[in-house]
Amino acid sequence: MEKPDNIPVSLLTEVTTFHSRTFDWKPVLSNAKHSYFHVNRLETFVNEMTFPSPPHRKPIFDFIYQRKGYSKRSKGLSMYEFGDSSIFFLPAYQITQHEIMTVDTEGFFCHFDDQLFHYLPKNFLSDNYTFFQFQANPVVKLTPTAMRNVEALLERLLELYKKEGIDKSIIATYLLTLFEEVKIALPCQAKKTKNAFFQITEQYKHALVNHIYQKQTIADYAHLLNISPNYLNKCVINSINKTAQDLLNEMLILEAKTLLKYTDLQIAEIAVKLRNQTPSNFARFFKIQTGITPKEYLEMY
Repeated sequence: MEKPDNIPVSLLTEVTTFHSRTFDWKPVLSNAKHSYFHVNRLETFVNEMTFPSPPHRKPIFDFIYQRKGYSKRSKGLSMYEFGDSSIFFLPAYQITQHEIMTVDTEGFFCHFDDQLFHYLPKNFLSDNYTFFQFQANPVVKLTPTAMRNVEALLERLLELYKKEGIDKSIIATYLLTLFEEVKIALPCQAKKTKNAFFQITEQYKHALVNHIYQKQTIADYAHLLNISPNYLNKCVINSINKTAQDLLNEMLILEAKTLLKYTDLQIAEIAVKLRNQTPSNFARFFKIQTGITPKEYLEMY
């Protein structure tokens, strides 16, 4: 886990408040019954959601099962599109932003604390399910059989969520069964060729997410990856047609937006924390990257 003074996150007890504030969901999402677990039907609230959501991190895991509709959501610096019969997984502490979800969406949203699985080894979820790993593709396209099984498990979890005093181990068992059903569907996924350029670019993205407060130059990340800055840049350009500096700037802006929205830090403090610059230089950088000033971004929310 990242240190709280480095990365702003919502406390577990604030997560539902965050979703209610961001998407205008109703108080029915209260964490009062199950502070460690939440599930709801997407179609119940999709017409009241407001997109895009601001970038944020949460200390919990979540997933979106989309039976029908279209969504666009980020994981770190990568944006993913997913629709009918898909499920999107997000590990704890990963930065994310949900850009769009169409009004015809049907499915389920779930978030949970990994303390549900306290009896299992540390990092059990990421060690056993690739879709919970930081660098993995978070989207799984489900087979018809997997869809039926996943939906049945989510329906049962929703029933349990509505009750008082349910043993956490029961929730954990249903969730693990769901993850196993999704895992069975993984071999059906189309396998992409991952050359050296792609692998290094993914490692660079992962490093940016985890070290943006400590390392803010291309040379820093090249050293971390044991390659030259020129080779790092070559890998990124050949993989995604962007430069290494482009990705670094994107990560700085994501963190800046998160700090602006979810902390009490002043713009001058964020300028030092992220860029070690004056407020005016930071504001200039922010506007070049986003088209608006930090102050204007705050006013938007």
